[in-house]
Amino acid sequence: MYRVNENYLKLPGSYLFSTIAKKVAAYCEEHPEAKIIRLGIGDVTLPLCPAVIKALHSAVDEMGKAETFRGYGPENGYAFLRDKMAKMDYEDRGCHIDPDEIFISDGAKSDSGNIQEIFGTDNCVAVCDPVYPVYLDTNVMAGRTGEYSREKEGFDGVVYLPCTEENGFSPAVPADDAPVKPDIIYICSPNNPTGTVLTKEQLQAWVDYANRNGAVIIYDAAYAAYITEPDVPHTIYECEGARTCAVELRSFSKNAGFTGLRLGACVVPHDLKREVTYIDPQTGEKVTRNVELHSLWTRRHGTKFNGAPYIVQRAGEAVYSEEGQRETKEQVAYYMRNAAYIRENLAAAGFTVYGGVNAPYIWLKTPGDLTSWEFFDRLLAEANVVGTPGSGFGPHGEHFFRLTAFGTYENTTAAVGRMIEWKKKAGI
Repeated sequence: MYRVNENYLKLPGSYLFSTIAKKVAAYCEEHPEAKIIRLGIGDVTLPLCPAVIKALHSAVDEMGKAETFRGYGPENGYAFLRDKMAKMDYEDRGCHIDPDEIFISDGAKSDSGNIQEIFGTDNCVAVCDPVYPVYLDTNVMAGRTGEYSREKEGFDGVVYLPCTEENGFSPAVPADDAPVKPDIIYICSPNNPTGTVLTKEQLQAWVDYANRNGAVIIYDAAYAAYITEPDVPHTIYECEGARTCAVELRSFSKNAGFTGLRLGACVVPHDLKREVTYIDPQTGEKVTRNVELHSLWTRRHGTKFNGAPYIVQRAGEAVYSEEGQRETKEQVAYYMRNAAYIRENLAAAGFTVYGGVNAPYIWLKTPGDLTSWEFFDRLLAEANVVGTPGSGFGPHGEHFFRLTAFGTYENTTAAVGRMIEWKKKAGI
């Protein structure tokens, strides 16, 4: 008799954005006349830029000719894309990353969920609170946590790093002599959901901690293109010693609008090693040696992934062209204009807001001591605006609310106007 993976049953409720979709669908069914403006899920709205479209058409044409047709590609990605990323994302920023240390994938969400597979289930995981749900949920599914505690609103065996107003939404580095030390640390900067960032000094402190304590950092750099301030690193490898303790996740979704194309990358330096004692399957003898995480990820990638589509990787290559860089930067500027409009106008109306300077997210404090879901329900019913309840990202997200800047400018200004008017009428 087969058995299910009971770790899935530890997860409370459904995936956050599925719950939001169901609530919005139910409201629209009851109120078909309502004109809903969605500032919830971080999906882009601008079309792909001309340089990317041109590359897609060209690649499709290649697939229609016998002499240029491509079948299975290299699981780790085509060299033409990895070379560009190594040069422009790393070398040009003074970082050393070899092309073969870059693994092309179908998105940072997939990588952030899959990377945990190369680590033992007895590792202790640390996540920020609030946090992007995939980091924690996939470790729960793998059996790397204890049971969910309603009293603590969290999982046993997980180190939660509170990100609050008091600490500027920047997680504190644990003490070296803390009773529980994390082995795997997830960091996202610019942060989803708070829209805040770690300065280079703050990130360097995490790198130093990881190297001192034998931990690994899974660093999500999906929103690096939105950084505007000079003291915020665009990659963790700007920090000294990061090659020996950090894996970095990259995404084309937000910087180039690839949410529908699906393309990302995972960077695993050869310097990331751990001494392991195991039985060699070739000789049957017990051996002890340094194992590269790079080799483990290579094996996982080759076994479970067939590679991102050739035409999509050609589109990714076009992002690094002179035209692609100019056009995608214009798109990022468009979304950051939205972010500034949301932040400035809601602040002027008396809302307490954070983020929106180095990220396309605004972290809004719910007015009148409303809970995150109470504010969601009222905003949906009374203003027809959809956002994301902060409590869905963790207990320290309670009484906060995430808004995204990925809508059209027209919808963004209209939604802000509705929220300001709602606040006046509600008297909060």
